[in-house]
Amino acid sequence: MNNTKVIPLTPVGRAPRAAAVPLVDVPATGLLLDALGRPLSDLRISVTDRCNFRCSYCMPKDVFNKDYPYLPHSALLSFEEITRLARLFALHGVRKVRLTGGEPLLRKNLEALIEQLAALRTPDGAPLDLTLTTNGSLLARKAVALKAAGLQRVTVSLDGLDDTVFRAMNDVDFPVADVLAGIDAARAAGLGPIKVNMVVKRGTNEQEILPMARHFRDHYGAAVVLRFIEYMDVGATNGWRMDEVMPSAEVIERISAVFPLVPLEASAPGETAQRWAYADGGGEVGVISSVTQAFCHECSRARLSTEGQLYLCLFAHGGHDLKPLLRGDASDAQILSSIGHIWQGRADRYSELRALRGPDTADASAATQRRVEMSYIGG
Repeated sequence: MNNTKVIPLTPVGRAPRAAAVPLVDVPATGLLLDALGRPLSDLRISVTDRCNFRCSYCMPKDVFNKDYPYLPHSALLSFEEITRLARLFALHGVRKVRLTGGEPLLRKNLEALIEQLAALRTPDGAPLDLTLTTNGSLLARKAVALKAAGLQRVTVSLDGLDDTVFRAMNDVDFPVADVLAGIDAARAAGLGPIKVNMVVKRGTNEQEILPMARHFRDHYGAAVVLRFIEYMDVGATNGWRMDEVMPSAEVIERISAVFPLVPLEASAPGETAQRWAYADGGGEVGVISSVTQAFCHECSRARLSTEGQLYLCLFAHGGHDLKPLLRGDASDAQILSSIGHIWQGRADRYSELRALRGPDTADASAATQRRVEMSYIGG
């Protein structure tokens, strides 16, 4: 039997489409709507396709090994190019920028990029909401510098408190104590409120739900918001199966049986997490239910890869290449029009369509056409 694992040569299944300057200008008005009437308000920027963890649901070690063809440094957008695009996206209505990866803290001199982004303003003069998602491995040593550069908040990925479970899930034997130290350092530096994301994979770490809830409730209260994420069928390398998804309703049921919860209203339009407060005032938890309760109809997020591909959905098959415009002679107005034209044509709603067709179609879709990997575009 041949057990050889096929290594993808590119992050997605087909070459990205080159972004073009449309014949009809799309001026920046501060409100850009897609084909389904959804505004563009959130930009997620991947600054690296590399990570020092090998979590099975994101970058399984048998695929992302020493032979995996990561992007060369020359292919990555420079900090100045990223900042230029972020400034143009802000003119179209983006108010929140999240830096992602891979693991974003692996990008050398990231603080310099944060300083540039922190200086940007929306058309009404407000600073951008600038945040970052990290696995926490480097956070303890970088938290103070990140805050000084202008970062406002962090989200930390942590899939369990039991050290054996956590080391197995990150698959590089990284201790949970070091991530907890990073959370403490971020809190001390003023990078808050902090969010902690736990991906729940049935049969792997669901026993960590209550210990996680208890720990962050008892130690941090409202200073840290714990969120539980359904295991998603992102990309084509994580071997996703529906029977490994624990519905968020079951997560809430488990927690509420020990710590009674009451529902909260969304804190902002298009928020992905459903919020729940501890009935005794001990803080809150959230659930992100992209499999069982799709929220495509409110999605206002665009994603920019580290090499300049614009993606309109986390489950996209291909992106729009903005780098030729950036490195050519395109003006700001022309790039603005290109971004506007791309967003206006957006009709992506993968999770809602999967729910209508049935979960088995997710496996078929991944098999016939490779989707973008989460490690390449960020969560």
